[in-house]
Amino acid sequence: MPDATPPVGLTHHQSVKVGDDLTVPTVSPHFPCFHDMPPVFATAFMVAFIEDTCVAALKPHLAPGQGSVGTHVDVSHSAATPVGRTVTCAVELVEVEGRRLKFRVACSDDKGFHERMLIDLDRFMNRLRAMQ
Repeated sequence: MPDATPPVGLTHHQSVKVGDDLTVPTVSPHFPCFHDMPPVFATAFMVAFIEDTCVAALKPHLAPGQGSVGTHVDVSHSAATPVGRTVTCAVELVEVEGRRLKFRVACSDDKGFHERMLIDLDRFMNRLRAMQ
């Protein structure tokens, strides 16, 4: 059975409301240094959300038995999103070269766009409390 080729220009978007289960402290019990980090949308979950959005975009365009796997990620996460805000991911298939698919991706919350910054934890937490 031949593989399907999704069309260049394919777009998809989806949104998720950030709950406690999508924050840095909940990424994994295997990474204990995360447990005392600020409760904001985790970069790890943002990457997973991007991958999920790409998979959802491709799903109707794949042949039975065909799937995809992630092979490269190049994104920045430049702003904190606290619990309760909604994050939207938009993807566009911009290049197809054989089996390799390249997506343009963008995630934003309802207050702006999403780089890692060093922070003063107490000051950061005070600002986070003021935002809720």
